[in-house]
Amino acid sequence: MSRPENATTGMVTALVRLREALQGVTLALDVPGAEEHRGIRAEMVDQLEDYVLPRLIQIDAPLLAVVGGSTGAGKSTLVNSLVGTRVTEPGVLRPTTRSPVLVHNPVDADWFDTGRVLPGLARTTGATGDPGALQLVAADSVPAGLAILDAPDIDSVDERNRLLAAELLAAADLWLFVTSAARYADQVPWQFLKAAGERSTAVAVVLDRTPAEAVDEVSGHLARMLTSRGLRDSPLFAVADGVVSDEGLLPAESVQEIRGWLDMLAEDSTARAAVVKQTLDGAVRSLTRRTHLVADAAHDQAVMADRLRADAERAYAEALAKVDEASADGTLLRGEVLGRWQEFVGTGELLRSLETKVGWLRDRVVGWVKGKPQQVEQVTVAVESGLETLILEHAETAAERTEASWRSVYAGQRLLEESGRDLGRASRDFRARTERAVRDWQHDVFEMVRREGADKRTTARFLALGVNGLALALMIVVFAQTAGITGAEAGIAGGSAVVGQKLLEAVFGDQAVRRLASNARRDLNRRVETLLDAERARYLELLDSLDITPEAANRLREMARKVDDLRFADRLGVEGTP
Repeated sequence: MSRPENATTGMVTALVRLREALQGVTLALDVPGAEEHRGIRAEMVDQLEDYVLPRLIQIDAPLLAVVGGSTGAGKSTLVNSLVGTRVTEPGVLRPTTRSPVLVHNPVDADWFDTGRVLPGLARTTGATGDPGALQLVAADSVPAGLAILDAPDIDSVDERNRLLAAELLAAADLWLFVTSAARYADQVPWQFLKAAGERSTAVAVVLDRTPAEAVDEVSGHLARMLTSRGLRDSPLFAVADGVVSDEGLLPAESVQEIRGWLDMLAEDSTARAAVVKQTLDGAVRSLTRRTHLVADAAHDQAVMADRLRADAERAYAEALAKVDEASADGTLLRGEVLGRWQEFVGTGELLRSLETKVGWLRDRVVGWVKGKPQQVEQVTVAVESGLETLILEHAETAAERTEASWRSVYAGQRLLEESGRDLGRASRDFRARTERAVRDWQHDVFEMVRREGADKRTTARFLALGVNGLALALMIVVFAQTAGITGAEAGIAGGSAVVGQKLLEAVFGDQAVRRLASNARRDLNRRVETLLDAERARYLELLDSLDITPEAANRLREMARKVDDLRFADRLGVEGTP
């Protein structure tokens, strides 16, 4: 089979990009069907690397016939008999763990010792028990242009053997499938044969170790089974049960028909090319079809990742909103904060004097504030403690809600378990970071007030005596910004906020107070948001580490379409299909 060099180059490039796209999709989340699709993706990458790309690049390489089948079907004996000498050891005990054996004509050695076929297997010229090695045997009895590979049992109890057998069969130009009269109806072989039919892989079936009187009956039944599974055109050979020589060989006449067919393929370049084209084209077609399955799985991964991400985003957004609400609706103006503030400014008497002139109110407050540095510190500490408790409470709630939401689906549960981290609580250092953030905010409020009053000569004396008190008043106003408090409305918390506001207005004016309160509030929200973002990031980092992107599915489909377009164009060019 020959094809234009530019067409082959274009197909190789497209398949390399398809392989890269497949390798880039990890399917890491345990959504339904993920395990199956991971297996499909791994098989596809292996087949691209072990067979499709090497074969496409070296289209004229010898035909590789892989002999596979069930345990005890007589594969190794058949291979030895076809070669005419013992090149592979039949297993007496099951499972037999050994390296696969590839027999080739000496002139074809260069095709196989460079890693063209099965590049992941090391090369050796001696028998070994290492399933990760490929034993190469040169034999003059094998015609040039043909290589025969003896694979492990497809139904071996040893998982390594089963996986290797599947890998070898996926790298074959031709499957020489060996079964027996006792095993031909077994389920496992037919799973492989069904896959071969779906991929249009060239297959020949050998019915081995069959009593002479049962050959016709069993062969007829087996032929009907092959037809029903899309393998009607697959050659079927029967090897009658016979005496095995001391060298482990069947009588030459028992394998003469199979040997003649293989020799014909080796000698007839057109027939050999037809087999390669059938299997290669079927493999590529199967790859593009299965790529869409993997793309669907990648889409499911992205959907689940989006859901988990949204759960975390929602929980921490609600936590931020709750902190914002509770730090502005007067909730904090209770308990110790309220008590310390009242001690500091004498709220009760001031409330009764709110309608008097501002100068009198200012002078009275100055009198209270003088000599009260200890009370300033007490109010500051109370504010700090109240804010810290509020933030920590909602951070803990957000962590618990996110964990519960993730654990409600298996993918999220597995992701949490595999992380080995306790994310259902706030971080161990969260309290310390919160304390630092609140103290920094208080410091910035003090500095804000200091800067605002620096050029106000009319309030210089008051600022000199009460800058810290004014900063505390600003915090109290911030904590009641959305409480709807006006004038002398009833309520202890509301009254406390009104006092703070009147104090500030007496010094700065109402517009400046609104601006200061708004700036202080934005600064507080920014700091709380930074704290909660860091907590939320613990969850999002788990998702980000999986590198799941919505684009992955689209890229897979795009690559599959590109390969299909090239494959169809090549078929038109080679076959003249209208």
